Amino acid sequence: MEIRWLEDFIALARTRHFSRAAEEQNVTQPTFSRRIKLLEDDMGAILVNRQTLPLSLTPEGEEFLRLCQEVTRQVAETRQRLDSLAKSQTGKLRLAASQSLLANFFPDWLAALSDPPEMEPCLRATGWLIPDYFQALGRDECDLVMCYWPKDDEPADVDTEAFSHQRLGDEHLIPVSLPDPDGRPRYALDNGARRPLPLIAYHPGSMVNAVLQRQLAAQGDAPNFNVLNESIQSGNIRELVELGYGIGWMPARSVREALAAGRLVMAGSQRWHLPLEIRLYRRREASGSSLDALWQALAQSAAVESEHTS
Repeated sequence: MEIRWLEDFIALARTRHFSRAAEEQNVTQPTFSRRIKLLEDDMGAILVNRQTLPLSLTPEGEEFLRLCQEVTRQVAETRQRLDSLAKSQTGKLRLAASQSLLANFFPDWLAALSDPPEMEPCLRATGWLIPDYFQALGRDECDLVMCYWPKDDEPADVDTEAFSHQRLGDEHLIPVSLPDPDGRPRYALDNGARRPLPLIAYHPGSMVNAVLQRQLAAQGDAPNFNVLNESIQSGNIRELVELGYGIGWMPARSVREALAAGRLVMAGSQRWHLPLEIRLYRRREASGSSLDALWQALAQSAAVESEHTS
């Protein structure tokens, strides 16, 4: 009995159709049907009721399905742990970060290190929310998390007790808009607009959105917004802003060149800017020569910076 046969049975139970399940598993229907029959022979029981439309599982099949789901889950988790172990033994650090940080901060930060470690960005992480990063870090799916963090604030939905961090720098989210023919913002925060401003917003479950909403509420005179789109990635927000659909808050680093060239303009004064920190997190109990060396170097750099500013 092979693991892929168990995956076949799960697909069949989900689709309730031999042809569709075979297509999902990228095999011909005769091959797929033969595998299911081999499973039934091995288990000594009829697992599929072929007389119903759509087909159904027999009581024995329902019990076998639970076994298939548990075995395939354990195999997938074991494969993931083995993969993580293999990567950790190479000395390569696995970094989870947003698309904005990978594009606009990470390369320069890594190049500025005196002895940069070998790092492998986890590109799956570009679609995660902040809780997803720390869950992955806790499960040892990555070694480091680089993220934006609100200044003087701790998100309520993130437990960081098991992690330590280093502050890498500062960032500001700034409101930007496409300019009008006179070079002024097409959508402006400070002009007392009566109509709601079109907003290209962050995902409602994101930390940045929560911090931004608190910042706007604290202003007292924030305009109303008509949310046209919500996205996890600031790059997606920027694309829609550059097409003129609305206003959006962007990391200053990511729009520096567009502002200098006049392709985008500030949509409001500095009071609408949202200050953030850029942080690097690790698990407190994690260890490894590359990880420990990086952490020590960052701590020493922070100490030197503190001395110069005090």
